[in-house]
Amino acid sequence: MAAAEKLYSELNAAGVETLLDDRKERAGVKFKDAELIGIPFRIVTGRSLKSGQVEIVKRADGAATEMALEDVVSTLKNGLKKPSVR
Repeated sequence: MAAAEKLYSELNAAGVETLLDDRKERAGVKFKDAELIGIPFRIVTGRSLKSGQVEIVKRADGAATEMALEDVVSTLKNGLKKPSVR
């Protein structure tokens, strides 16, 4: 939970609107709710956290990627930038 709270704070500080689901529910329930709400990216801090990794799941295509915990903020911040309008 400490890693999730740290990511939550860092993402918000970087300007990425973030929702931390800290309910006492099974992971599947949380994933389903995130899908229903339309959360574009889901960060899963699960078993791979022991090796410093988290899973990022992109809602649009369901693509899942494991990445280092320290790369999450910069990756999501860069990945969420909208193209400029001319």
